[in-house]
Amino acid sequence: MLGFLLRLLPFWVREPLLIAVGSVLGVRIMYLAVRDHDRVAAGLGAVFLVFTAIRVYAVIRALRARRNPSATASADGAAVDAAAQPQPQAQAQAETGPRPGPDTPKKEEEHNAWGQAFAAVAVFGALAVALWAAPRFTPSDDNAPQPASCSGETHEELPKAYKHTPRPVTGEELCKALNRSDLAKLLGTPGETATTVSSTNNTAPLTDGKVAQPEAEVTFDTYTVNVSATYNELSTDQYVKLMKFGDEKDIKTLTVLGRSAVLFSDHTMKLEINLGSGGSGGPVEEGPLARTLSVALDRNDRGGYCEITVWSTSGALPNDSALLDIAEKVLPEIPERPVR
Repeated sequence: MLGFLLRLLPFWVREPLLIAVGSVLGVRIMYLAVRDHDRVAAGLGAVFLVFTAIRVYAVIRALRARRNPSATASADGAAVDAAAQPQPQAQAQAETGPRPGPDTPKKEEEHNAWGQAFAAVAVFGALAVALWAAPRFTPSDDNAPQPASCSGETHEELPKAYKHTPRPVTGEELCKALNRSDLAKLLGTPGETATTVSSTNNTAPLTDGKVAQPEAEVTFDTYTVNVSATYNELSTDQYVKLMKFGDEKDIKTLTVLGRSAVLFSDHTMKLEINLGSGGSGGPVEEGPLARTLSVALDRNDRGGYCEITVWSTSGALPNDSALLDIAEKVLPEIPERPVR
């Protein structure tokens, strides 16, 4: 159907149209082929460019024929016409000369052809620019995975510890603060998107449910980031003293946004659960090393802390600067602990 409609168009409209569309598609496909290293796309782009070159050559020949009609006449055809005409008539034509006629229609026809050509190029050039720029301003329809988002559909009742804690943050609020669009870039893996996101409104272990401890977790292909807020009475100085009796390594005290903080490393726990007929699980094993930044919940360090932990299944860890950058983005979203 499209080919039939193209054949109905005048030559000076059809050919510039094919040239405009072919050149734009050819250049675009070649650009994508070079960017994605796709040989099939490169071949397709070359076909479009060759097709366009052929159309350009045909237009150039037509323009030359219009400017010099006698140059396109065949020499053999001219000799046959001269032999077929009687000699006296040829002499009479030579004496009298060609019969003059008005050339205005021919000039008008030529101007109309040029006008049609320029109009077609202008219109379809604008369409080509629009098609070229459309991918930059319209959402992509490809099947690229979309980043996971925090779910706000479940509104479970908060434990009693949250009601007795002044201004506690919830797991959903932590999730929204952590699951940032630039989180992967802060981790040093800007090309990744979050695969899973979760949040909970837990209480701290061994506290009989009296200490609120919400947390959120975002998982990428390379790293997993966990953020938690513990609303106990433990100051950062006391926390550091307890670390000396534990297995924490590379302990480093510092200040983050005017608050006391400490950096340390510790191993995660690895637990395997067998979902077979027996339903038994394996023993708890030592998992990969994790790096944690603990920051006081207020500038006076009156108790409670926010922890940002990063680890990976491969055991690789980002630089400590990544944890500091994440803390500078997440901490302002957590209300400071008020004076009691």
